[in-house]
Order: sequence, then C-alpha cells, then structure tokens
Amino acid sequence: MAVGLTISNEGGGQQYNGRMTVLVVLSCMMAATGGIIFGGAAFLAGSALGGAAFNIYMLIFGRVLLGVGVGFANQSVPLYISEMALPRHRGAMNIGFQCGVGIGVLSANIINFGTQKIEGGWGWRISLALAALPASILTVAALLLPETPNSLIQNNSNNHQKAKTVLQRIRGTDDVQAELDDLIKASSISKTINHPSWNILQRKYRPQLVMAIAIPFFQQVTGINVITFYAPILFRTIGQSESDSLMSTAIVTGLVGTTATFISMFVVDKLGRKALFMIGGVQMLVAQVIIGGIMANLLGDRGGLSKGYAYLVLALICVYVAGFAWSWGPLGWLVPSEIFPLEIRSAGQSITVAVGFLFTFVIAQTFLTMLCHFKSGLFFFFGGWVALMTAFVYFFLPETKNVPIEQMEKVWKEHWFWKRIVGEVDDDKVYTQGA
Repeated sequence: MAVGLTISNEGGGQQYNGRMTVLVVLSCMMAATGGIIFGGAAFLAGSALGGAAFNIYMLIFGRVLLGVGVGFANQSVPLYISEMALPRHRGAMNIGFQCGVGIGVLSANIINFGTQKIEGGWGWRISLALAALPASILTVAALLLPETPNSLIQNNSNNHQKAKTVLQRIRGTDDVQAELDDLIKASSISKTINHPSWNILQRKYRPQLVMAIAIPFFQQVTGINVITFYAPILFRTIGQSESDSLMSTAIVTGLVGTTATFISMFVVDKLGRKALFMIGGVQMLVAQVIIGGIMANLLGDRGGLSKGYAYLVLALICVYVAGFAWSWGPLGWLVPSEIFPLEIRSAGQSITVAVGFLFTFVIAQTFLTMLCHFKSGLFFFFGGWVALMTAFVYFFLPETKNVPIEQMEKVWKEHWFWKRIVGEVDDDKVYTQGA
C-alpha cells in the first residue's frame, strides 16, 4: 500500500528499496575512495618520516604529511559514507567514522603510555612509526572497495549501467531504479554548474553555507579543550603522578567518549539529529555550569579540591564528555556530509573541514591566555557558547534523518526560516512512501 507523504522537519522522504548489505558495511567501515588513497599514502609517508627522523625538520615534515592525511580523510570519508548508505541507516554508518576515530585515539594513547616506559628514549619512534599500520590497511582497502554510484554517474554520464550494478550490489536488490533516477537527475544538475566553489555563495545555497561554517565553529567552542585540560589536575589531586594523571585522562575520557559515540550510532536514526544535539547540549551546559561553580567557590586562584570534590568533578567531566560524544562530536561531521546537493558537495565539505581545523588552531593558540584571564570563568564562557549553539540548532537546523541525500533541498524549503530565502516547496510535490 502506498501513501502520500510530504517532507517535514521531522525527517522523511521517499524510502529507496534495499537493505544493509555486507558490502556497504565493509565499504563504510573502511570509507575507501580515490581521495582516501592519497590520504593513506600521506599517512604512510608521515609515519615513516616520523619514525626514522634524525632532526627536527624531518619530524615537522612528517607531521605536515600526517596533517594532509587527516585533511583527506575528513574531506572524503563522511561524504563517501553518506553516499553509500541507505537514508534510514546513514546516520549510524556515518557516526561509525567518529567511533573509529575515538577508538584510534584511545589506542594511540595506550601505545604512547607503553612506549614512554621504554629505556633509551627511543619509544617515541615506535609510536610514530606504528601509524603506518592503519594507514596501510586504509590504502590497500581503498584499492579494493567500490566507488559510490554518484561518482560513477558523474565520471561516465553516457553509461549508467555500471552505477546501477554497484547500486544493486550495495542495496541487495534489483529494484533500484527510483534511487538511480534521483542520482542521474542530481548529476545532470551538477554538470550545469561551472564553478561550484563560487556557486555555493548563491542565495539558494545559503542554508548549506551557513551550516558549513556554523556547525564546525560551534563544535570547536563547546569547551572540550578546557575539560581535557583540567582533568589531569583532578587526577593528580586524588593522588596520581603527573604521568599517570595524563594517561588516566586519556583512557577515562577516551572510554567514556567512545562508548557514548557507540550509543549514538544506534539511536541517531531513531531519535534524529536534532534530538541528540539538544540532549547533548543541555547535558554539556549543566555539567559546565556545575563544574565552573565548584571551581570558582572551592579552587579559586591558588586553592585546592578535596578528594571528594575531585571525584565529583571527574564524574561531571565524564557526563560532559558523554554529552559531547553523542552529539556535537559525531554530528558535527554527520550533518554537513548529508546536506549538500551534488553540485556543491565537495566545495561544501571542504569549507566544513577548513573551518573546523581553523578554529581548532585558534582555540589551541588562545586557550592558555583565556585560562590565565578567565580562570574558572572559562567554564561559563564555553557554557554560554553551548547555550547559543543549542538554541541555534533548535531554531535553524531542520531534521535530516531518513531523507535521501539527493532530496535534501526539500527540508530547507519547508523550514520556517530558510524557506524565506530559498523559496517554498511546491504544494503539489509529494513523496510516495511504501507502507
């Protein structure tokens, strides 16, 4: 039975035929595209230079290459996953990327903790060189896994059979014509755009441009840096050494964050993006305000915390980290990867990545200065940003769950604010959803 369904801010849209297949799971786990091949190669070269470095210049150049690899990965992986996954599984598959990052960071911290105890002072070489292991897996897998149907259609507009075959394989069904037609239509539109990097400035793309800038900016001013700075101090307060306190911070926050991200994978396509943004925002705000109040009243400029309060603040830090890890942490990459139409998708994702890394740099360079001036007030400063970004999401971000990526423009045309800029959706255009 078929029923008419218009897209609303709560998500929806035409549901394509298909199921979650082993191929699409493997593809999304490895997130292999042509761009990732270059990213993997950069990781390999960077890890080799770092592990074999005999002067500071080799270390710096190795780090630059590792940064190039990170840039390629953050540009390509979210887009690849969003294009490969079914709309109803897109959120979970994409957050798997962030979950993998969390596991990688946690593993790296554990390796660093072990290698620093190696006598002779050469343990750091092992830490840097071991980055070649996941980079090798990523590079080899990129050669084996398929291109997305979107990419195949873009590169061969006269023959869509290969794209259809891949689509049938990753969807596990032969009935993919509806989705294929949408991909062909999106490709045809994109080919009429001569300069996508500049066309994103057009009025009809204003919502996507705003989100490409606002979401990564807000992600960096959540205050995650101040939390990770204070945590080692608290571990030292409860009796740990300096080295152990740093390791405890990495392991505790890493375990909490990875677990919360894993939970987010299972609920993001049920609760929706906005719900997780709101839950995480409120959770982070409450934790920051309470921590800031405790620090201001008990720690002061030169004071200290009792073990009881130190444990309380550590528990609140875990609450905060969990809130970040199932909201702004993964959703800061998921939402931008699914909102851009094909003709500006690469340019939009590039802006998202660039803004994110730019403000990562700005926060890193200004954090200690702000800490010296604001002291415990820094928690309230970032708490104010969390309140602002939560309100921003509530009022200006439409729900995108279950909406096919090639039909995403409809959510902006039905949003109370953005429809004034991009125009309203035609009343006679509805989607048919199987029921």
